[in-house]
Amino acid sequence: MARVELIDDQGNARLSSLVSEIKSKRQGRLLNLYKALLNSPKLAEGWLHFFTAVRQHGKLAPEYRELAVMAIAVHGRCEYIYRTHRDEALATGLKPAQLENLSSWRESQLYDEKQLAVLAYTEAMTLCIQVPDHVFRGVRESFDDQEIVELTTVIGGYNLVSRFLEALEVDLDK
Repeated sequence: MARVELIDDQGNARLSSLVSEIKSKRQGRLLNLYKALLNSPKLAEGWLHFFTAVRQHGKLAPEYRELAVMAIAVHGRCEYIYRTHRDEALATGLKPAQLENLSSWRESQLYDEKQLAVLAYTEAMTLCIQVPDHVFRGVRESFDDQEIVELTTVIGGYNLVSRFLEALEVDLDK
């Protein structure tokens, strides 16, 4: 059970336009993540705009974005993100076996060179914060500056999402 109230759009006229905007940008759904964020409407609004840009307006291929997101879910033991993004990750072309082996990616033969660079970068940013030069070189060899900035933002952003969901024990959506 979530540690904060999950606010919906029932009978809350003050939030109705924001809730409508959230639903329009999130396939008509008001996820529990946003229900928790609605405790701070301005924060919820900024979050929506930021993550809409991160997820929908970049150059980085969705496959690499979702690979990073799924790796963050595994590193952070965040079932909410894993379940919410699994279908989207598969739709980008990632294979079920790749998602199932994220915790042992170093020993796996399931990932290509660019995917390995993404996984190493995600792990370094998530677990160590500082990124060793040899890890960054792998990203530099695979992506241009815009893609690197976007990948870095995806990783930083979804670490925020993971920490928010886990700290507040936000329930999985039904």
